[in-house]
Amino acid sequence: MKITILTLFPSMFDSFFTNSIIKRAIAKGVVSFDVVNIRDYTLDKYHRTDTPPIGGGAGLIEKCQPIVDAIKAKKSETSHVVLFSARGSTYNEKKAKEFAKMDDLILVCGHYEGVDERVNKYCDELLSIGDYILTGGEVPAMAVSDSVTRLLDGAIAEESLVDESFNQPLLEYPQYTEPYDYDGETVPDILYSGNHEAIEKWRKKQALDLTKKYRPDLFNKLELSKKDLKLLKELESGETPDWETKALQKGAKFMKKPKD
Repeated sequence: MKITILTLFPSMFDSFFTNSIIKRAIAKGVVSFDVVNIRDYTLDKYHRTDTPPIGGGAGLIEKCQPIVDAIKAKKSETSHVVLFSARGSTYNEKKAKEFAKMDDLILVCGHYEGVDERVNKYCDELLSIGDYILTGGEVPAMAVSDSVTRLLDGAIAEESLVDESFNQPLLEYPQYTEPYDYDGETVPDILYSGNHEAIEKWRKKQALDLTKKYRPDLFNKLELSKKDLKLLKELESGETPDWETKALQKGAKFMKKPKD
């Protein structure tokens, strides 16, 4: 996959491409990036890309000519052009998966007080990453690039994607590391039971609980199965269910909980 980023500040992406999963994905040939300086396309004799808005108003507006010419120069028949805008639909995991299926994605970073309205017609989609104000589209471009890249085949281990938040749409279950006891907080014993079926059931119950508590908007979209409803009833009762008790009893002699 190729991701092209049109920006006024290319240097903002220098460290983004040289760290962690993004760096490895580039090295493997899973994804390639082309960061394009919009200033290279301005026809203004002073090399400006912005100007006060016609009709008056605060701040500066990005001119349409440099952006449109940059889009035309980089766009191919398979390109999907995205302009970051408060007017756009809110970005989510579903959209990330749609983008990950594309061959050529062009991300246009706005800046200052906005862009000339006429730029919109040269873009296939307007996109927002949330209802808050940023100084430019560079941070959204990084967020989209990161979330899309990790979904590409070969970027990360496939099993790492299975249980992640927003795939269900459920928040991910709690994860723990050693030590077993840290400042009086201990790792749930069920995770040491060796009973993978019981562990998966426990994790599903925790995921349901966390989603209901922290993201009721996601929880209300869930199509709950009979098993899910049963797990929720167990949560409401506050009692340890028989399946968990049996798993703990059966695995007790095999459990090896670190002392520190």
